[in-house]
Amino acid sequence: MPRSDNLTGALLMMGSMAAFTLNDAMIKALAGQVPLFQVMFLRGLVTTILVALIAWKMGALKRHLPREDWGPVFWRMVGEIGSAYFFVTALYHMPLANISAIMQALPLTLTLAAALFFREPVGWRRMAAIMAGFIGVMLIVRPGTEGFNIYSVYGLAAVAFVTLRDLATRRLSRDVPSMLVTLFNSFFIMAFFGLGSLTGDWVALDGRAALLICGAAVMIIGGYLFSIMVMRVGEISFVAPFRYTSLIWALILGWLAFGDWPQTLTLVGAGIVVASGLFTLYREAQISRRAKADLKRQLSLGPRPR
Repeated sequence: MPRSDNLTGALLMMGSMAAFTLNDAMIKALAGQVPLFQVMFLRGLVTTILVALIAWKMGALKRHLPREDWGPVFWRMVGEIGSAYFFVTALYHMPLANISAIMQALPLTLTLAAALFFREPVGWRRMAAIMAGFIGVMLIVRPGTEGFNIYSVYGLAAVAFVTLRDLATRRLSRDVPSMLVTLFNSFFIMAFFGLGSLTGDWVALDGRAALLICGAAVMIIGGYLFSIMVMRVGEISFVAPFRYTSLIWALILGWLAFGDWPQTLTLVGAGIVVASGLFTLYREAQISRRAKADLKRQLSLGPRPR
């Protein structure tokens, strides 16, 4: 029995989330052994080499970046560097599931930012879902309580920078090869953390650390390639909700690899964030289908007589 495009897309999305979360777990496993800037520079070095090879194989290196895309590419790069720094710093000091739960707020912040900066319409239902989601984030972060620390704020900063990255991505023209943009970002992340690593001491890597860094680089690229393939099969409205499987992976890996299990209040907050995000995606899909139906109806009526 042939597999449907939607099922293929769902499997690719789950594969992408698994790869990204495995990368996070491998990086976290190096906390306390290898300095953060050294880890990120070395992972960036391996990633950049592999991405360059893939981009060359795909012919992306022969393409030129249009002048009008320089601005979006720059802001996307700022978003990538900022999110990488704040996320990995938080990851080094927080349970994997906690930082992953905070990152689930991304669809909500992206919808809100698109409404504020791009004037995209957001109805009261989606706005209510966004507000509920932010309440869920506060339950995860719990400012003012004994369990609160600065790294929860770092997690929120990572969400803000990823939102900036995704907003900038929306402004890129369709002619820009994805692998070329990825190569730019990978190179500048490597350069940023390479310069940062010069301010501290380096440590010698044992076989385990070297294997984890290489594995993290492979997982990052695998996650990115899967996410590109997702966009080419299935309906986005069906496939997008499967991004939340990253939280399931984070819970499992956090428990198995690090012995961490979130507090009940954190799980409740994560549940609210996920439910709010799913509702937001559902409403966006409804509105998109309605707009397509209206357009189809108008086209079927034909032009009005003059």
